[in-house]
Amino acid sequence: MNETRYQMDLLKAMNQNLSARERMYRMICDMTDGAFLYLDAFKNEIITVGKWAEFFDFEIREKRDLEKLYERIDEPYVIPLREVLLLDKSGKEDAKLDVKLKGSEIWIRIQARAAYDKDGKLTDKVIGVINVTEKTKQTQALDYYSYYDVITGLYNRNYFIRLLGELITKAKKEGTKVSVMMIDIDDFHKINDGMGMIYGDDMIKQLGSVLEGFCNEKVFACHLNSDIYAMAIYDPKGKDTPAGVHEAITKRLSAPFYFSGDKSVRITVTIGVAEYPEAADHALDLMNCAEIVTLKGKSLGKDSFVYFDQPILKEFMLGLELESKLKDAVIHNQFELYYQPQFYCGNKKLRGFEALLRLKNTERQISPSVFIPVAEKNGEIIPIGNWVVEEAIKQYGYWKSVFDCHFILSINVSARQFNQEDFVTRLFDALERYHVAPYDIELEMTESILIEDFASVSDKMKLLGSKGVRISLDDFGTGFSSLSYLKKLPINTLKIDKSFIDTLLLDSTTRIITDSIVGMVRSLGFESIAEGVEEEQQYKYLHAIGCDVIQGYLFGKPLNAEGVEKLLRQ
Repeated sequence: MNETRYQMDLLKAMNQNLSARERMYRMICDMTDGAFLYLDAFKNEIITVGKWAEFFDFEIREKRDLEKLYERIDEPYVIPLREVLLLDKSGKEDAKLDVKLKGSEIWIRIQARAAYDKDGKLTDKVIGVINVTEKTKQTQALDYYSYYDVITGLYNRNYFIRLLGELITKAKKEGTKVSVMMIDIDDFHKINDGMGMIYGDDMIKQLGSVLEGFCNEKVFACHLNSDIYAMAIYDPKGKDTPAGVHEAITKRLSAPFYFSGDKSVRITVTIGVAEYPEAADHALDLMNCAEIVTLKGKSLGKDSFVYFDQPILKEFMLGLELESKLKDAVIHNQFELYYQPQFYCGNKKLRGFEALLRLKNTERQISPSVFIPVAEKNGEIIPIGNWVVEEAIKQYGYWKSVFDCHFILSINVSARQFNQEDFVTRLFDALERYHVAPYDIELEMTESILIEDFASVSDKMKLLGSKGVRISLDDFGTGFSSLSYLKKLPINTLKIDKSFIDTLLLDSTTRIITDSIVGMVRSLGFESIAEGVEEEQQYKYLHAIGCDVIQGYLFGKPLNAEGVEKLLRQ
């Protein structure tokens, strides 16, 4: 009797303990943001706990009620979800799936966990449901950014290169071509600087939409960066060829692009094309070749359409080699100055010298006409130009102290160098340091120096002129040659470009232009210099029309410092 009572009390205590544990589990579940279904395999019952009502408007009491769950999610997820929930048939202990609720933007994660007895028979199953909408959106955004450009919606650079690699692999197997077009908006900085970055971004987006219109199963496009795009064409034929796409783009660009506020702009683009297998057989190499030929197109005057070929690659590699040599020359002071004499045309007396820059310690002589444009482009012209001014004035100061000579030393100055804020200060510091008078120095500048900021250039020239520094306008007649600025600037000398002198004796039109320049210069009170005089007949003609000074191989080749000193001793 006592034993029976003891067993009854023990069972009651166990039931009370189970009830307390169940209450505890329910409270824990209610504190989470999810919902849970517990399946008792023995009783075929399902207990719902947590925030089930926040997800679904139905209750689940038994296994067949799960069919209602399948009705509430988007169709593509129904079959995968059945596999997740039927763990008792697969023998898995855990499975999960993210699904989208039908007719909404809500994503939920459904996870099932099962327990089995020693014979492998299902004993218990728990199904958890949590809201993963925000996390899914974040993941989708990250996935999007992994493949697409934010501004244009086109493929981004990394994904484009990956797809291009796949196209090349396919083309190798099928024996066909792959074309890559690089598309660069000409003078895009003028839109950004003149109208603002908002309009610049809008322009990038609009052109991206234009390029997207050419895309199909064989053609795809990407936004590489800033104002540069790329397109890939597999097995180019028919209208899907670089030439066909270029023609269509050109037709669209004949009309302006419109922005908010009734603003509009017309643009041109430079397009470079490289093709597999002729140019390269790897994605990155093919992209590099397309970039090289695009740069070539820019150098040809923009609004260009250029195909890649080996001479362009050779030219580009030589350019890179030259850039490297220039950097080394700046670091290790591998420059030297030569001085070409100038003579008065009438009495053939020495007027002075033009300081000419040369690269030394090179396997072959590289002309300044080759390396100076490269230095202009990469910015090395500024330290190089500063060295030229310093060295030329230093050398002239030495000659004056030794030979007690007086002549005009002409020094070439680039637009980028002249536009430096400290240019005038550096020049006068050098003149004072080496005891050279300002009126002994003549600064030679090309007409391009006047294009960027005429007012600022004019003010700086006037300041130099007020101190006695002479100003010479070089290569006159080959630039924009506006006569209006001649009367506004303190110019002392105009140099007639060598291209006129070369054809002076052969072309009547050249003679007319040269006669007009010399006459105009005389009327304005300037001095005229003809450069590149190599023949006696050229000299006689220039003398006859009243040219003031000649410079060229006929009377004197460029000399190093020692050669100048020999001439000064005569």
